[in-house]
Amino acid sequence: MSCCAAGTESATELEALKTAGPSAEEIRLSGRSLGNGLSQCDFIVPGVHCGACIALLEKELPKVPGVVRARVNLSSRRLAIVYHDAHADLDGLVKRLLALGYPAHLPGIEEEGGDPVLRELVKAVAVAGFASMNVMLLSVSVWSGAEAATRDLFHLVSALIAAPALVYSGRIFFRSAWRALRHGRTNMDVPISIGVILAYGMSLYETLTHGAHAYFDASVTLLFFLLVGRALDQMMREKARSAVRNLLRLAPRGAMVVADDGSREFRALDDITPGMRIALAAGDRMPVDSRVLSGRSDMDFAIVNGESAAVAVGPGVAVPAGTLNLTGSLMVEVVRPARDSFLAEMVTMMEAAESGRTGYRRIADRASAIYAPVVHLLALFTFIGWLAVTADVRLSLLAAVAVLIITCPCALGLAVPVVQVVAAGRLFENGIMVKDGSAMERLAEADHAVFDKTGTLTRGVPQLVNAAAVDADHLALAGQMGLSSLHPLSRALAEASVGVRTGRDLPPLPVRESAGEGLESFGPGGEVYRLGRTDFALSGPRADTMPSAGSEVVLSRDGALLATFEFADEPRRDAGAAVVSLSALGLGVEILSGDKQGPVAALARKLGIPDFRAAIRPAGKVQRLTDLRTEGKRTLMVGDGLNDAPALAAAHVSMAPASAADAGRQAADFVFLHDSLQAVPLAISVSRKAGVLIRQNFALAIVYNIIAVPAAMLGHATPLIAAAAMSTSSIIVIANSLRLRRASAVLSLAEARGRPGRDQPAGLSGIGVPA
Repeated sequence: MSCCAAGTESATELEALKTAGPSAEEIRLSGRSLGNGLSQCDFIVPGVHCGACIALLEKELPKVPGVVRARVNLSSRRLAIVYHDAHADLDGLVKRLLALGYPAHLPGIEEEGGDPVLRELVKAVAVAGFASMNVMLLSVSVWSGAEAATRDLFHLVSALIAAPALVYSGRIFFRSAWRALRHGRTNMDVPISIGVILAYGMSLYETLTHGAHAYFDASVTLLFFLLVGRALDQMMREKARSAVRNLLRLAPRGAMVVADDGSREFRALDDITPGMRIALAAGDRMPVDSRVLSGRSDMDFAIVNGESAAVAVGPGVAVPAGTLNLTGSLMVEVVRPARDSFLAEMVTMMEAAESGRTGYRRIADRASAIYAPVVHLLALFTFIGWLAVTADVRLSLLAAVAVLIITCPCALGLAVPVVQVVAAGRLFENGIMVKDGSAMERLAEADHAVFDKTGTLTRGVPQLVNAAAVDADHLALAGQMGLSSLHPLSRALAEASVGVRTGRDLPPLPVRESAGEGLESFGPGGEVYRLGRTDFALSGPRADTMPSAGSEVVLSRDGALLATFEFADEPRRDAGAAVVSLSALGLGVEILSGDKQGPVAALARKLGIPDFRAAIRPAGKVQRLTDLRTEGKRTLMVGDGLNDAPALAAAHVSMAPASAADAGRQAADFVFLHDSLQAVPLAISVSRKAGVLIRQNFALAIVYNIIAVPAAMLGHATPLIAAAAMSTSSIIVIANSLRLRRASAVLSLAEARGRPGRDQPAGLSGIGVPA
């Protein structure tokens, strides 16, 4: 179901859709292809609350035929399923989710008016708070020495107030605990539910037997503290996910599609396919990646390049989804469906930032998975021990209840994901997209950086510098051949040849391109023209000219040299400063380039990079990264070209500019949208700081349990104190994680460059932004 359609359903229908789950056909339609016969579909699973839930789903769902793996994102409660297109039992997958007690629905089936989970928690907090205040007032009279009959009356009134509050507010825990027990497992809500019910049951027993002590105030206040902690947790998760939510809001619900006969019809976003024409009025956002067919306008590309300055677009210009049309009307042609658009790619990367299985995350998940049996054993031993020493059932139960509550692993479960989400948000604010948390962990470990040259250290927009020294006929011929290629040097030749006056008209020549070598064409008389690398274009020994500090290609006829074209390419903004920053962070830096020795050496000298290798092919780059790994280096590879994709995949961790080829961006772990290479040291700084905060969170969680568990077992913590301590530990971990947003050790791109403002946009033609 599309987002547009979902908004028209009633609340009852929405709830039915969420409970029943999607059909196999709906899953296939919403899935996206990963290649090699695999696809991925994302589900929303509201019932996921802790590490035990994650461990269960990721263990059980791959047992469904055709399911390759399952990954759960705790913050967004998203479940990503990778499955075989041909033989996956998708209906069986939905049934398995229901059997495990986790009904799921597809993204887009959402209620209006904000987060429904947070709304429910706030209402439950309000009811529990109101009840606890009233019960506390009645308890004051009891504590003041009320007589037996008055005391019993106050206890009974307290029981009547507490009962509906526990039923209404406690259902959040009871529902989750019952679902787990009904399917033969436990989760963190089981001991909490047992603790709350025992506290109330003991108090009711004391009231009915005219006992002197009742704990209705403790039971409802306990529930109040637990709910406050969970509500704050939910609020922090929502805050951490705000970047993703803001991105999703940029996607319009649909667009006005223009048919061949000129008629117009509004189509939902999911119904818009490549090849369709869309009429875009001023003030509209681009719904999908498109190319302008007619019209001219100014567009806001801030979502892509962070710049407030408008970008002029016209026929032939590619425009990514989410950009805003400011002035004129446009007719555009769709080039990608919504699920594959630039905006969808950014959202997917943001949502995936928490789901990577880092070493830290695996530790936290394993600890959370064994929590339930351990805490129940501790509570049982506490009850038996107190009963043996005091022979007092009431005191023994109170101590056991305190243990059940105080050992909740919320802090441990939050130690990693909250930091990863906050770190991903911090990077996103500075135009850096990260694919998953494991990439951040690997980037924090990097101790060596390897850069490609053209399009990475340089802007990738070469300019012909010796046009005046080249024969006009040769320049015109090279420019005509260059029109058939998208290679940056070919495009530079084509641009330089515009308006060149020649002594003769050049007939159109069919051109064949050899990847990584050059262009070949045949003249009217059968002569062979070649434009490209020296070893490709020239058939015999070449009389070498003076070595050039720039890139060059040669034009030949039948293997004989006709002309040499020299190019210069400016370094990226702040490339030298980025190299200095990387050295300050303790990383060695080198260049691996397929370009000639001269231009690579010149750039290395200009940027202060002592180690470089020129004229190296893609396989050579991979071999160099393998050698560095053998030497014990953890290498960061930064590259942009199609030929860099193998090296990006082979490195310990990798980054690519947004101008990179599609294969390069998909192979990289990070993508930076700005022109400044300060994005590289900034990402390392954020990742290292995130690692420090995760270790601090682990330490806080461990220290809390070392202190809290013995205190509860020894009777020094009542159930009420246990609830307050447990909630406080979670809040402390979340607050510590949020320090990353304002950490002085982490600079923004503007701060790193020593001035306010944003970086100028890069040439982002690879993702549909005009270079």
